[in-house]
Amino acid sequence: MTTQTAVTLDVDDARLYYELRGTGPLVVLVGAPMDADSFAPLAELLATDYTVLTTDPRGINRSPLDNPDQDSTPAQRAADLAALITHVGAGPAIALGSSGGAVSVLALAELFPDAVRTVIAHEPPLLKLLDDRVSQLGLSEELRATYLSGDVIGAWEKFFAQANIEVPPAMIEGMFGGERDPQSVTDERFWFGHELGPSVGWEADVDALRDGPVRIVVGIGEESGGQLCERTSTALAAGLQVEPARFPGGHTGFADDPAAFEPVLRAVLAKG
Repeated sequence: MTTQTAVTLDVDDARLYYELRGTGPLVVLVGAPMDADSFAPLAELLATDYTVLTTDPRGINRSPLDNPDQDSTPAQRAADLAALITHVGAGPAIALGSSGGAVSVLALAELFPDAVRTVIAHEPPLLKLLDDRVSQLGLSEELRATYLSGDVIGAWEKFFAQANIEVPPAMIEGMFGGERDPQSVTDERFWFGHELGPSVGWEADVDALRDGPVRIVVGIGEESGGQLCERTSTALAAGLQVEPARFPGGHTGFADDPAAFEPVLRAVLAKG
């Protein structure tokens, strides 16, 4: 196991928790709402050849906000990542973001291009890229309202239905019903209330990303066929005029099987 350093960085309105492992070129692994723990196994594998930065995004787990009722926007999360990269002094970085984290790293490339040289956007849920964007954004608002009304199970059922990810009702009940870890519940509430909407509703400047200085790689899970995030990622790749990179697993392949995900990611990293 590599040496892990856990640190915090104060920014204007939050305290950002992050971890560093290894030595070498800087690679950032980030999710939203997934925290640093979700990327730890993959970070350990990469840290033999890279300095790997993982972080809890603002408002999640160990990264508290001064105002916990504040929304978490892609622009804010991009500014956080740029501050972290500057703080550790090892940039420009290669940044892999998954799901909401993919939206964060795309915003990083758009708003802070000097901080990053390559962005790997793994299944960003950019609903505004879809032909049926109006109905999809409406479904997203509906499931958020369902959660905020107190119907946790109903909200997750609507979430998986919209994502076109098959999860049996009994499994949803087992994951999100009954006694749960208080921090997980707090993070879940923040995600539904303050992070999900700004993330799926973010409008990427695809032309600027395509013509900008940052290399953009669009990642899609090999097991994500027919899912909502395959559709959004395919639309992004088409707008950027790039071929998507296929990664093992599905939407959370980096966490489900990091040993399979790592060599494919390394091949992308090797291209700078």
